[in-house]
Amino acid sequence: MAKEKKLVQSITARDEDFAQWYTDVVREAKLCDYSGVKGCLNYLPNGYAIWENIQANLDKRFKETGVQNVYLPVLIPESLLQKEKDHIEGFAPEVAWVTKGGEEPLQERFCIRPTSETLFCDVWSKTVQSYRDLPKVWNQWCSVLRWEKTTRPFLRSREFLWQEGHTIHATYEEAEERTLMMRDVYKDFVENDLAIPLVTGKKTPSEKFAGAEDTYTIEALMHDGKALQSGTSHFFGNAFADAYGISYSDKENKLHSVYETSWGLSTRIIGAIIMVHGDDSGLVLPPHIAPVQTRVVPIAQHKEGVLDKANELLAALKAAGYRAEIDDSEKSPGWKFSEQEMLGIPTRIEIGPKDIENGQVVIVRRDTREKIVVALDEIETRLSEILEDIQKALFEKAKAFRDSHIHTATNMDEMKDIAENQIGFIRAMWCGDDACEEAIKDQTVSATLGIALIAFSGMSFASDDFAGGCKRKEQAIGTKMEYARKHGNQEQFRGLEEALSQVRRWCSDGTLRSKAELNILEKQDKVKERQADLDKAVTEGKGEKKIAKLQRKLDEAKEELAQAVAERDALAQ
Repeated sequence: MAKEKKLVQSITARDEDFAQWYTDVVREAKLCDYSGVKGCLNYLPNGYAIWENIQANLDKRFKETGVQNVYLPVLIPESLLQKEKDHIEGFAPEVAWVTKGGEEPLQERFCIRPTSETLFCDVWSKTVQSYRDLPKVWNQWCSVLRWEKTTRPFLRSREFLWQEGHTIHATYEEAEERTLMMRDVYKDFVENDLAIPLVTGKKTPSEKFAGAEDTYTIEALMHDGKALQSGTSHFFGNAFADAYGISYSDKENKLHSVYETSWGLSTRIIGAIIMVHGDDSGLVLPPHIAPVQTRVVPIAQHKEGVLDKANELLAALKAAGYRAEIDDSEKSPGWKFSEQEMLGIPTRIEIGPKDIENGQVVIVRRDTREKIVVALDEIETRLSEILEDIQKALFEKAKAFRDSHIHTATNMDEMKDIAENQIGFIRAMWCGDDACEEAIKDQTVSATLGIALIAFSGMSFASDDFAGGCKRKEQAIGTKMEYARKHGNQEQFRGLEEALSQVRRWCSDGTLRSKAELNILEKQDKVKERQADLDKAVTEGKGEKKIAKLQRKLDEAKEELAQAVAERDALAQ
C-alpha cells in the first residue's frame, strides 16, 4: 500500500511550488526526460503521442487552407545565412556550428538550422520565375537547434520539435492575408482542440521576430499567472525576397519582388497544456488530443467473466472510433485509478461483477471525478457526449481563470501596482513609442516576471500622440461638414456639427475614457468604409473571390470595433 500512495505523493502541490509541480508531472507522467546531451530531451511515448495528435489535427487544418508539406536540409551554409543581416544578428547567439566533416575541416561552416527561412528562400530563388509559379505555401515538420543557456522540459530546450510554414506571394495583400489566416488557424486549433483560451495580438518592433516587419502572437495564461507565447505568425514583406534575389515576371513581363510569410508552433504547446489544465494529481488532457480517451478498468477481474466482458467492451469502443485501452494488470484498483489520473486520460470506465449483472458501467471523469452510471447498450453514445462535455468544461474553466486575471490600468501608477501585487495580464493604453515601451518595462516588468501587458495602440498615455489624433479627427469631420454645406444637406451638417462638438469635449477632457471614445469613432468610420467597398463590389458584379476578400475585411473591422467598445466599457468598470 505504501508504494501505491507514493504515486500521488510524489507530485508537489501546484500552489505550493508551481515550478516543481510542473517538473514532477512531466516526470511522473513519463512525458520526456533529459538526454545525455545537455539541454536536449528524450521524448517518451506518452509525450510524443500527444505531439502526434497535435501534429495530425494541425496538419489537417493546414491542408484545408492549401498548405503543402516539404522537408529541407538540417544544415545551412554560413554564406546563405549571412544574406539577411537582421535575421543572422537575431539568431547569432543561439546558432550551433558544424566545422568538420569526419576528420576534415570544412571550407565553410554550416549551422544546424535554428529556423529555415534562408533555405526556403534559396529554393525559391532558383525555381520561381513567373506569376504562374505563385503562390508557394509550404510547411515542414522538423526539429531545430538553438543553443539556449537555460532549459526546461517542453518550454525551452536546445533541440525541439515544431512545424515551420513558409510562403511567398505576388502581392503585399495576399501575404498579409496569409499571415493573419495562419494566426487564426492557430487560435482556432488551440482554443477548440487544446481547450486553451488565448489573447492574440501584434508584437512591438522590439519583440518581433528577427527580420520580420510584423509578428502576430497567440498568448496563453498559465495557472501561475504567467503568459506563454504559444505560436507566432510573421509577415516579412520583401526583405528576404530581395536579399535572396526572388522575383517573378507578371503578365506584362514586368519584374516584381515577392512577399513572404512564416509561422510556427512547437512542442512548447505541450507545456501549455500541462500548466493550464493539470492539477495536483497530474495531467488533465483535453479529449480532442488525448492519446487515450478512455481506459477500461475491470474491478475484481479475477472473478469469472469480468475480463472477458471488459475486453468485449474495449473492442466495441475501438470499433466505434474511440482511442481506448484496458488496464488488466495485477495492480489494485486504487493504483489503476491513480495512474489513469496521473496520465490525464479523460475518462475511465469501471466494470465489475455487479455492473455486468446490472448491464451497466461507471464512467469517471478525470476533470471533476464525477461518477456516471451508463447502460452498456448506451455506452458508445454517452461516452461521446461526456468527452465533449469535458472538452467544453476545460475551456470554460481556463477562460474563467484568464478573464479573472485581466487587470485594467488607466495610468502608470496603477500599472506598477498591478505588476507588483497581481498575476496575469495588464490591459493598458500605449502610444506605440519605443521609449514609452522601455519605460513601462523598466517600471513594471522588473517587479514581476509573470505579468504580461495587453497594449491597445491608438489610445495613449502620451498627450502629444493624443493631440495629433484629435486634430486628425476634427479635420476629417470638418471636411465632411464642408461637403454637406455645399450640397445643402442640412440634416447631415447638423449631425456632423454635433459630432464635432462631442470630439472637442473629449479632446479637451483628455481622459482615457475620452480617448477610448475617439478610438471607437475611428473604428466606426473604418466599418463604414469597408461596408461601402463591399456594397460597391456587389453592385458592380465583381467576382466571388473579390467579394469574399472584402467581406473578410469588413468582418475584421467589425471585430476591431467590438474590441474598442469592450476596452471603453472596461475603463468604466
